[in-house]
Amino acid sequence: MELSNVFLFVGLPYAALVIFLIGTIQRYRNKGFKVSSLSSQFLEGRALFWGTVPFHFGILVLFFGHLSAFLLPGPTLMWNANPTRLITLEITAFAFGLSTLVGLTALFVRRLTNVRIKMVTTKMDIFLELLLLVQVVFGLWVAVGYRWGSSWFAADLAPYLWSLFKANPDITAVGAMPWPIKVHIVGAWLLIGIFPYTRLVHFLVAPLHYITRPYQRVMWNWDRKAIRDPRTPWSAMRPKNN
Repeated sequence: MELSNVFLFVGLPYAALVIFLIGTIQRYRNKGFKVSSLSSQFLEGRALFWGTVPFHFGILVLFFGHLSAFLLPGPTLMWNANPTRLITLEITAFAFGLSTLVGLTALFVRRLTNVRIKMVTTKMDIFLELLLLVQVVFGLWVAVGYRWGSSWFAADLAPYLWSLFKANPDITAVGAMPWPIKVHIVGAWLLIGIFPYTRLVHFLVAPLHYITRPYQRVMWNWDRKAIRDPRTPWSAMRPKNN
């Protein structure tokens, strides 16, 4: 068993999970307000829409797809036993992967080019989006270069992940995988490790109650387009009629 594999697929996962747990609790207790995503929609909305919609739809489908293969490896393999269903699943996953890449690229360009957004951008925001871009690109690479990922994920990676949670790590299968897959796995653990210190933490406090609550009526008493023109740079002065 190579030392590098032990570090990447045993040491790193446990470190990431511990940091995730402790960091999330600490951030929620000490900086509860910043657990939200601190939306920048009021600063700029048009480019945000075309980036956030494909990104969120894509990333959520991919996340729950990976999660289902991890939690239900047997049913996943049974579903994939039919070639038509397998091909349909692979094409669908790849399409949502492309959607994630397009949306994330649009959000990254927006963050680098919009003056108002740059004012509220941190180094962690840049690092997170770069890491997500690398992760998505490698995910698409794996999907194209190493076909039927949902099947070998359920057959090989799911047992590896379960062995970690059972405190009896078995990295035999994952250690023999090609390096692009290894990079994709390491990227996932890195994302889990930095999760509490990024905007991703808002996933834990998603406002799901908005689905069932009554509509909220918002009334404007001034020309919001004239006061909050997204094309104007950020101003330190408060508008006189707001």
